[in-house]
Amino acid sequence: MTSQKDIIAQAEKRSAHNYHPLPLVLTKGEGIWVWDADGRKYLDCLSAYSAVNQGHRHPKIIKALKDQADKLTLTSRAFHNDQMGEFLEKLCQMAEMDMALPMNTGAEAVETAIKAVRKWGYEVKGVQENSAEIIVFRDNFHGRTIATVSMSSEPDYKKNFGPFTPGFKLVDYNDTAALEATITPNTVAIIMEPIQGEAGIIVPDEGYLAKVKSLCRTHNILYVLDEIQTGFGRTGKLFCYQHEKAAAPDMLIVGKALSGGVYPVSAVLSSKEIMNVFTPGIHGSTFGGNPLGAAVGLAALKVVEDEKLTERSQMLGDYLMRKLEEIPTNKISQIRGKGLFVGIELNKDLGGARPYCEALMEKGMLCKETHDHVIRLAPPLVIEKDNIDWMVEQIAAVLKD
Repeated sequence: MTSQKDIIAQAEKRSAHNYHPLPLVLTKGEGIWVWDADGRKYLDCLSAYSAVNQGHRHPKIIKALKDQADKLTLTSRAFHNDQMGEFLEKLCQMAEMDMALPMNTGAEAVETAIKAVRKWGYEVKGVQENSAEIIVFRDNFHGRTIATVSMSSEPDYKKNFGPFTPGFKLVDYNDTAALEATITPNTVAIIMEPIQGEAGIIVPDEGYLAKVKSLCRTHNILYVLDEIQTGFGRTGKLFCYQHEKAAAPDMLIVGKALSGGVYPVSAVLSSKEIMNVFTPGIHGSTFGGNPLGAAVGLAALKVVEDEKLTERSQMLGDYLMRKLEEIPTNKISQIRGKGLFVGIELNKDLGGARPYCEALMEKGMLCKETHDHVIRLAPPLVIEKDNIDWMVEQIAAVLKD
C-alpha cells in the first residue's frame, strides 16, 4: 500500500504548486464524513467550499450520474438533449427567474454574467461602445480567470498576471455612500457576493443588499449576485439574498452545490429581457448544459428541496453559533455568519488560523483557514446536532491547548 507521504510527494512533484492543502490524502467520502488513505475518519467542515451541501456521494445524485452515464454524456449544444430542459425548468422555478444559461464552473458563470451585463449596457441602456463600467467590491472572490482577477483587490491573485481587463471599479464592501459616489452614466452593473466568503465570511449590515438594489433601480443598473458559495441553502435561505426583503437580483450566478459535489455545473439566471442579449453563436461552452451535468444538477436540486436542507441549515446554523459563542476563550475576535456558513476570526497576535486548522485535522475535523486569521466552517447541510456538539468540543479543545 502506497503511503500518504508517497502520494503527497508524487502530487507535489507533478502538480503545479497553486494550492497549499493540509497534509492528508482523502480516498473516500460519505455524507458528512471523509476517510484518508490510512483509513482514518474525519468530519468534513469545508464541504469543498460549499459544493457538497448535500453531503458526499448522496445516493440519489450518484444514481442520477450513473443512470445518465449509461445512456448519453455529451452532445455539445449543436443538438438538443433530453435532460437540459427539465433541469433548467426546475432551476428557474426554484430561483424565480425566467431563463438560465448553463455552464460548468463558477468562474465560467461569472465570465458569462460579465458578458451579459456589458452587452445589455450597450444594446439596452445605450452606453457608448467599449465604455461599460462594472462596480465590484474590495476583498471579493469571483474566480481565477484574467477577467475575474481583474475584479479583485487581492495583490497575490494579480501579481505578474497583468495586463488586466479594464472596466471594473472597486469600492469598499458594506459602504452605501462610497458605492453611490462611484456610479456614473457608464455603470452597467454591480456584481457582488451577498456574504464575502473568501474574505472571511464577511456579513454586511442588515438592509445593505436592499439598498444596493434600490441604487440599481434609481440609476438603471443591473444588480448581479454571485451566490456560487452562498446558494442552495448554505446560509439558511435557499439563496442568501432572501434574508432581506426587496433584495432579489436582476441576475443570479450559481454553481458549486448545484452539482451536489459530483460533476461541475454552474449557471447564470435572469429575466427573459436580459437573457435575450444572447443570440446564437456569440457565447457558449462545449460541456455547458450537457446531459450528464443536467441530470446531476436536477437531482442535486431535488435533494435540497425534498430533504429540506435550507431549513436544516437555518436551524443547525443558529445552534452552531450559540454553541461557538459559549466557548470559554479570549482567543476569538469575532464569530460571524448565517446558517451553516460561519467564520471564527482569531486574534491577530496568535499567528494565523492555519496551525489551528492543522490541530483540528489531528482531532479528526477538517476545515481551512481563510484570510489568514479566520477558521471557515461550512459542513454539509445533512449534518446532525450531535455532530455539531462534537465539532464545537474539538474547536474548544484546540483553542484551549
